[in-house]
Amino acid sequence: MREEMLLRKIGIIYSEYTSGENAPRQGKYSDKESIVEIFEEYMSALDGLKVGKSILVAYWGDRADRTVLKTIPPFMTEELGVFATRSPNRPNPIALCICEIISIDKNKLRVKGLDAFNESPLLDIKIHNVRIDY
Repeated sequence: MREEMLLRKIGIIYSEYTSGENAPRQGKYSDKESIVEIFEEYMSALDGLKVGKSILVAYWGDRADRTVLKTIPPFMTEELGVFATRSPNRPNPIALCICEIISIDKNKLRVKGLDAFNESPLLDIKIHNVRIDY
């Protein structure tokens, strides 16, 4: 059974990226800075975030093509299902990017490593503690 879900936009992202033409393939390939603005009603959720820490930014790919199910990833020749890729075009274009907090000014986080287009809707922020145990 298919159900609709309600997501709340908790802020907006400001970057110099306006399209796939000038955005990096992944945020980790850029040292550009972006502003993640959190709406005032969610400001208390920022308590505990610190400059220099890594965060996982979840945003909505509002300019993605939601009809795409298969794609050819960069540097490949084989077509794959979008669930096996990082393509922004997918049925639910939820984008995730690990960023470093450069500064915090009230409800605005200046971050490095975000690949979101300008004015992308912000869905969530989570602290990102890098630790891999195998």
